[in-house]
Amino acid sequence: MSRMSRTRRMKKDRPRSYTRLTHPLVRETPGDRTSPFRQATWDEALALAADGFRHTRETHGPDAFAMLSCARATNEMNFVAQKFTRVVMGTNNVDSCNRTCHAPSVAGLSAVFGSGGGTSSYEEVEHTDLIVMWGSNARYAHPIFFQHVLRGIRNGARMYAVDPRRTSTAEWAESWLGPNVGTDIPLAHAVAREIIAAGLHNKAFVERATTGFEEFRALVEPWTLSLAEKVTGVPAAAIRDLAHTYARAERAQVCWTLGITEHHNGTDNVRALINLSLLTGHVGRYGAGVQPLRGQNNVQGGGDMGAIPNRLPGFQDLLDDGHRTKFEQAWDAVIPARYGMTLTDMFEAMEHGRLRTVYCIGENPAQSEADSEQAVRRLAALDHLVVQDIFLTRTAELADVVLPATAAWAETDGTTTNSERRVQRVRAALTPPGEAREDIDILCDLAGRLGHDWKYADAEAVWNELRALSPDHFGMTYERLAAHQGLQWPCPDVDELPSSYLHGRLWDTDPVRRGRRAPFGLVEHDPPVDLTDEAYPLRLTTGRRLDSYNTGVQSGGFASPLRRGEYVELCPEDAERYGVAVGEEVRVSSRRGAVTAPVWVDPGLRPGLAFMTMHFPDEVDTNVLTIEANCPIAGTAEFKASAIRIEKLNV
Repeated sequence: MSRMSRTRRMKKDRPRSYTRLTHPLVRETPGDRTSPFRQATWDEALALAADGFRHTRETHGPDAFAMLSCARATNEMNFVAQKFTRVVMGTNNVDSCNRTCHAPSVAGLSAVFGSGGGTSSYEEVEHTDLIVMWGSNARYAHPIFFQHVLRGIRNGARMYAVDPRRTSTAEWAESWLGPNVGTDIPLAHAVAREIIAAGLHNKAFVERATTGFEEFRALVEPWTLSLAEKVTGVPAAAIRDLAHTYARAERAQVCWTLGITEHHNGTDNVRALINLSLLTGHVGRYGAGVQPLRGQNNVQGGGDMGAIPNRLPGFQDLLDDGHRTKFEQAWDAVIPARYGMTLTDMFEAMEHGRLRTVYCIGENPAQSEADSEQAVRRLAALDHLVVQDIFLTRTAELADVVLPATAAWAETDGTTTNSERRVQRVRAALTPPGEAREDIDILCDLAGRLGHDWKYADAEAVWNELRALSPDHFGMTYERLAAHQGLQWPCPDVDELPSSYLHGRLWDTDPVRRGRRAPFGLVEHDPPVDLTDEAYPLRLTTGRRLDSYNTGVQSGGFASPLRRGEYVELCPEDAERYGVAVGEEVRVSSRRGAVTAPVWVDPGLRPGLAFMTMHFPDEVDTNVLTIEANCPIAGTAEFKASAIRIEKLNV
């Protein structure tokens, strides 16, 4: 490696370190975002924030306002944030980064089972017979969960990995299936067809607990092993092996992450995997289920608390008159009987001037959204942007008012909910720096300035309000959460412990107790939107690395022996074809923009496939390359399938 390459690499190893916010900030010239920030008093900053919200509501109507809530903050904060949106501002325009990652999981699970949580507990993975990791490099992206996977393997479970890359997770698998990006549905359909053709589907369960089987059988019939091999690139023998192993297992778990959801048809991908569990009866039993692995500490809880545009707290549909009336009576307010905007809708509404004001708590969409240059332009065009965070993020740099908050994981009391639906207590261990205030206190202060006198003695008071309104959480007192080291929802009773798995009712022989049958999803193969061609011959997929977190705001300031900065990763064959070496900087271009990044060679990639992360956007803004092609059901963008080209730089 040349001296210049080594110098560049060292620079990449030192991502921008963000300074903790300790005092409110406002613009020197209000309304002029080109003017610098200055330190302000809390009273001045809150007055400016509230005045902007009031002006938007009175001038453009409540739906010109939107709230971006935080998947890293507590359940209690998310509950108050969605309440602020609905009661104070009068709109259902509230969403979070759940839309960026696992909204298709919620949509798919809800459509089949009526609730948006994974069906199993982490412990069950330790006692299952087969683990299928589909589109998930859990060893890097979900290292805590992966420890349960390793215990399961040590206890005798077999593991199959399905991923376009031969990842670190796949190193532990008995078999690795590497489909072409965007061909998960054909692969799942071929597995299903083989199970049916071999007579291995659970006929009794299918007949008793599902609907649409005959239509599903007809749908998957064309997907023979040979056709699937041509489309997916996975050998027919490997597909057959997975089908027979999965169907014959006594208990099997299918786990997925963003390799399934971050596609323009992410919800359809989720439905295709759930179909396999319905076909074999691998759901509703201990050790058998489907598990979306959430990437942030409270992305499950944010949705559970109603910080999404179509559900009230407790995952209650706001179009249901009974649910809505219950909340209206408790809050002495009228909740609009219409769904609000998703995060995706919000950015489109910014483009057309329908959304004028955003209150952003703990999110960084300027760097986390697909096609990030477009996202920044839209945020900068807002009339009023208020950001509440612990660091001056790229999004905060665009704001009119910046409010310093406490770090939810170390300076705040409350609860969070993980991927297995387990609600756990968190407690303040540190005193927040400077004048930083708790999110709930800030929200309540703003609510008071806008005519709503909210007083909560502490986080437990917020939680008890939630418990009174959400049957799934009623049995979870703070005392019980502490005594049992967390409880899983649904937990409607203060005396009984909840089951670790969901949907056991599907096995009940009594039709009344069994309830609504689970429908097969009739989903079709739909290739990636951003097609590769001679101009853009490589398929770029994105993901996470173990050493870093999201857009790097929290992790970038801490050294890691594993961190090497951002690279464009290529297989050895493509590196040789382009004549590039490790550490050499190249131009990476898509149809939306271009970045400069050094090369890394990964033998786990195949020819035609490149990999990057979004952990270092201040050095290499990968989301300049990604495409805003969104799932029509869930609104999640296709981060996993962009077409790019690689060009050597002139030395």
